[in-house]
Amino acid sequence: MSTEEASEELRLSILGMRCAGCVSAVEGALASVPGVTSVSVNFADHSAMVAGHADPEALKQAVKEAGYDAAVMEGLEDPSEQEAQELQRYRLLIKKAAVAATFGVLLMAAEHFGWLPEIGSLTGQWFWPEIALITLSILVYSGWHFYSGALKSLTLGQANMDTLIALGTGSAWLYSCIVIDYYATLPSLAKHAYFEAAVMILAFINLGTALETLARGKTSSAIRQLIGLQPRTARVIRNGEEIDIAIDQVGLGETLRVRPGEKIAVDGVLLEGHSTVDESMLTGEPIPVEKSVGAEVVAGTMNQSGSFLFTATRIGRDTALAQIINSVRQAQSSKPEIARLADKISAIFVPAVVVVSILTFLLWYAFGPDPALGYAFVTSMTVLVIACPCALGLATPISVMVAVGRAAQSGILIRKGDALQTAGKLTCIILDKTGTVTEGKPVVSSIEALGDYTEASVLQLAASLESGSEHPLAASILTAAEQRQIKLEKVTQFEAIAGFGVSALCNERSVLFGNKALMDKKGLKFTRYNNRLEKLSALGQTPMLLAVDDKIVGIIAVSDPIKKDSAEAVQRLKDQGVRIIMVTGDNQITAHAIAKQAGIIEVRAQVLPQDKAAVVKELQQQGEIVGMVGDGINDAPALAQADVGLAIGTGTDVAIESADVVILQGSLLKVPDVMALSRVAVTNIKQNLLGAFFYNTISIPVAAGLLYPIFGILLNPMIAGAAMALSSLTVVANANRLRWISLENKRIN
Repeated sequence: MSTEEASEELRLSILGMRCAGCVSAVEGALASVPGVTSVSVNFADHSAMVAGHADPEALKQAVKEAGYDAAVMEGLEDPSEQEAQELQRYRLLIKKAAVAATFGVLLMAAEHFGWLPEIGSLTGQWFWPEIALITLSILVYSGWHFYSGALKSLTLGQANMDTLIALGTGSAWLYSCIVIDYYATLPSLAKHAYFEAAVMILAFINLGTALETLARGKTSSAIRQLIGLQPRTARVIRNGEEIDIAIDQVGLGETLRVRPGEKIAVDGVLLEGHSTVDESMLTGEPIPVEKSVGAEVVAGTMNQSGSFLFTATRIGRDTALAQIINSVRQAQSSKPEIARLADKISAIFVPAVVVVSILTFLLWYAFGPDPALGYAFVTSMTVLVIACPCALGLATPISVMVAVGRAAQSGILIRKGDALQTAGKLTCIILDKTGTVTEGKPVVSSIEALGDYTEASVLQLAASLESGSEHPLAASILTAAEQRQIKLEKVTQFEAIAGFGVSALCNERSVLFGNKALMDKKGLKFTRYNNRLEKLSALGQTPMLLAVDDKIVGIIAVSDPIKKDSAEAVQRLKDQGVRIIMVTGDNQITAHAIAKQAGIIEVRAQVLPQDKAAVVKELQQQGEIVGMVGDGINDAPALAQADVGLAIGTGTDVAIESADVVILQGSLLKVPDVMALSRVAVTNIKQNLLGAFFYNTISIPVAAGLLYPIFGILLNPMIAGAAMALSSLTVVANANRLRWISLENKRIN
């Protein structure tokens, strides 16, 4: 087995990340562990996806050495536990903000109304040192997580958001203590303590982080809803008795009972009973699906009317629900190309801000008005506080999380971040025919008996021969015979002739059933039926000839009807200016007939599955950005070659590695939905990035005092703290708009 085949994926929960700078530090630490092939850290939900075959303990140790902490996330975590942890974190941050704000507001009010003694006065000599100690205790309580984080980063030779906040608030407290101790020697205009600024900065930052945590939690609602679909118990039949057991105790091959109104515990196949099942949360399709013996059922879906028994075929991480959740998480953690620029900037941003802060201090101290030291301190502190790159770090991942979650709720799995970015730019869509444009379930559309034969006898002979065939069209013949309750005859000397049809002996008579090429190969004359055969082909039907003892006795036509919404989907794609080509292995006449029904002009017929990738490559060389829509199995090479591969799934076959996007239900309407979602998501990401860049581009020069020489305006450090918190909150709020946004022409539903 190759390294690639043996590669596994681990999801880690990362504790201690507070800014975009932390992302590169954690990614670097994880990437350095032997056996790791790729790492993607998601700042939006504080997780990391690690691919390879590394030791989990080594991964956790590497993260710890980088100044953070990590835990391996396994199985389907209880969403209520995660929500409880987030709520606990939110309440703690609110409490820390409230303590800092209460003291800060009281101090500011007292100063405003002149209730505070002068620092150098007799009363001030004991009052202000006590204020310094109270402030210090509040800084420790409300800001210890920032200071400890900054210290860890310093020991590792790194810098992050904690560094800026620790430097800003710590220097405010230290400067204020210097003012108390050296009050008599300082210029009069420099005799101001900034204790209230230090605590109010922490109040605003903690409040902003709390609100960001609350808003960010909403972005994971799709994951929580999917996890919530998984029942905690299952009813199994053991030793003839029905017992309730924990879901993780269900074994493969066990028989389970599902009653009306219950969730299905694991994937399986019906053994007994009949029911309808609501699969809307997995497929986005609101119409209940009828289930009878032999039908597949999927974990997390809701049984509605009947009671039934089924045997477990997939459990634990192998269920469709678990694979869907994993696919969504992978996509939410992946980074589109647009995010990499932000990551590169964030990696050098904090050290650059520290340099700007030092330069600001030196310039104000050298050229600023009296008290130069006071101005230098205030401006450099304000630069440190306002420049936190949180908004920059959140800009892309938060939008990706919301967009991918929104798609998942509609039965669309976006597996890669690049697909989310590229889908809206597609200029050409290639559609496979069978199972994509058409239902993929051929049915007998007409039976024509010739000579002394009847329709029933023609169907009986054809079904008897096809009973031993594995050809896709054979199922339609057998189904038609079953529906008419036709008894099959015993056949001998059966032979399947690939690409032609079948032959056998039935009642000691030689029987052939297949296409024109088979009859031609066997030397049978059929030219008198050519017009009839061409008419059937022109209607999009596949005609097959039945011959007994070298004489043609019947024609059976099989058709694969187009899906009811294929024509609408094609029209929507045309309205978006997309070039549409149907590529199929079927013959020219049938292919053009199906294409005409769907409104498709360009058709490439008789293309083998392995040659479809060459068609994609040819179009790409012509400058097209190509999307390939297929079944994800036969079309795997073409899906992989395309700029965006979209696999039409069934709700259970979700682990299609060759596809970038998996559509769980068969509707082609989801393709223009994916493109529309891509456009609004990329626009949202650009809005966030532009807002974050604009905020830092404008705020840092203003904080450094750019407006002072002209307008006499200096930014208060407390206002800087509020602005920094607000910038992150704005990015999160803007991303959350994707949860409700209406798409072009049609809302995803």
